[in-house]
Amino acid sequence: MIKNKQKGFALVLSLILLLAMSLMGGALIVIASSDHQGNNSSDEYQQTFYVAETALMQAEKSLVNKMIGPINPASGIRDHAARFIPRNQELTDPAPNQTPCYRSFRNLSRDADFRVVEQLENQSFFDLIEPVFDDTSFALVAAIDTTDAIDDEKEKLGKFRYEFFSVNSGTATYKGSGISLKKTSGATQRQGTAYRIYGCGMMGNVNNPEILIPLETIVILSH
Repeated sequence: MIKNKQKGFALVLSLILLLAMSLMGGALIVIASSDHQGNNSSDEYQQTFYVAETALMQAEKSLVNKMIGPINPASGIRDHAARFIPRNQELTDPAPNQTPCYRSFRNLSRDADFRVVEQLENQSFFDLIEPVFDDTSFALVAAIDTTDAIDDEKEKLGKFRYEFFSVNSGTATYKGSGISLKKTSGATQRQGTAYRIYGCGMMGNVNNPEILIPLETIVILSH
């Protein structure tokens, strides 16, 4: 009788173990997939942050070019005679476009009289760094890597855009210092102009970005 009661027990136990292992395997797949998606999302946020930093640097570069004179594309020589101190636009000029980037800064005025020095929208981050892919040193790395991987990287970078705008905040004291053997030498101070720069890195549709990271900074440029 005891032997008859034990008939089929091994089969039932095997089915239970198979079910438990299937559940554990499914759970591991879900966890691995979630970690992979989390890593991808973290990478995208990090890249968008770098794009936002690029926006600030491009805005500062634009201001510097205005204050020391633009470079003539034909000759490659800077035209110092064309330099000027950038001011906020006149009230007769169009107000800045209230893009998603603009609206992301809560401290900005929403007044119709608010004006900026410059606003540059919907700039391609890939267009800015595309020359890197044509560099000779990069070509050597690309030769080792697969063409598909390089194309995938280009496609990823093509999803990122940036925008910036700057505001003239008025005069400020520009401090410069140096080292000299003269006892009378010391830090020098002269008048400069303060600019508040706003920049955004965006991934996806510029009108409704999946990721938007706003950054701002203040620079003081000497006259």
